[in-house]
Amino acid sequence: MKALTWHGKEDIRCESVPDPRIEHPRDAIIKVTSCAICGSDLHLYDNMIPAMQSGDIMGHETMGEVVEVGSDMRGKLKVGDRVVIPFTITCGECSQCRRGNFSLCETTNRNAKLQEEVFGRRAAGLFGYTQLTGGYPGGQAEYLRVPYADETHIKVPSSLTDEQVLFLSDIFPTGWQGAVQCDIQPEDTVAIWGCGPVGQMCIRSAVLLGAKQVIAIDRVPERLAMARAGGAITINFDEESVMERIDQLTDRKGPEKCIDAVGMEAHATSTLDSVYDRVKQAVMLSSDRIHVLREMIYLARPGGVLSVPGVYGGLADKFPMGVVMNKGLTIRTGQTHVRRWTDDLLRRIEDGQIDPSFVITHTVPLAEGPEMYRTFRDKQDGCVKVVLKP
Repeated sequence: MKALTWHGKEDIRCESVPDPRIEHPRDAIIKVTSCAICGSDLHLYDNMIPAMQSGDIMGHETMGEVVEVGSDMRGKLKVGDRVVIPFTITCGECSQCRRGNFSLCETTNRNAKLQEEVFGRRAAGLFGYTQLTGGYPGGQAEYLRVPYADETHIKVPSSLTDEQVLFLSDIFPTGWQGAVQCDIQPEDTVAIWGCGPVGQMCIRSAVLLGAKQVIAIDRVPERLAMARAGGAITINFDEESVMERIDQLTDRKGPEKCIDAVGMEAHATSTLDSVYDRVKQAVMLSSDRIHVLREMIYLARPGGVLSVPGVYGGLADKFPMGVVMNKGLTIRTGQTHVRRWTDDLLRRIEDGQIDPSFVITHTVPLAEGPEMYRTFRDKQDGCVKVVLKP
């Protein structure tokens, strides 16, 4: 089959790899009908997260049709089912899964000892996201083996298009969890840093959850226009002061809730701390650029909540812990517990409350994936979200 494979920094290739096969009774094989490039894939493209191996198959936003199942599906999955595959692989049986903490599954990371050396404790296996999270082949391919498939799937109806449901795999529940973690109240202002795909889902989730005011911060015109269409007041940080504008919008009190939808590769260039981050990163003394986190901490209203769905990979410097403590801020973060949210989100799609396909700007064959990684990373051609068709 054809798949997109990783071979080093900025080196993604579409090449032939062996077809997946059933390896365990709870496995299934799906024929991929649609997959996508995620913003967190760009951290791998830029070689910012360790433990990728040459030839690893990329991708964790995938859906398709079941073409083969193992002998222990427990009546939950059969050939011909149309499914979206969550990026988190879950067993459904461990203590974390029983609590609904699916991204912390204690069973599915087959490289758990390696992860424990880095994180101290294990978390779930993830598709296409380094050896630290199990080294599972990803879904930017013609076929995908799904481990623990009896639990790791979302059945979707034929009445909805691939484009409407594909993002149940990651960015829609990620944006939703980012907003839910804020415990949004009707009087709240919610400020969201980053208007990429996850940020767009955060914006619409905050609106659906009843925020009084949603502020979105970015500098890319196409993303800012999409944010305004979703109900946000926008700030272009290249053209105006984020602090001054937020002060104006919140009566100098700051937003009650802040969401970091950027993560470890913040692109601010004109501030002293962002220059410092880039220098430290260049000489490998730090792995993450945390300008957004710092700005959120300083601008948040005392007693506020900071939600961090953006991906961070390792060590961060000059984290203002004293400000966090003295302002009484709460920080909530984590990989997304996809299956905790998807029944509700699928219902909202079916009811017409939201159509996640709004975020798609480019749909191309799988073979064009390598060049689309660069287009997406460099925000060229108005690119906000790429869907690939194997």
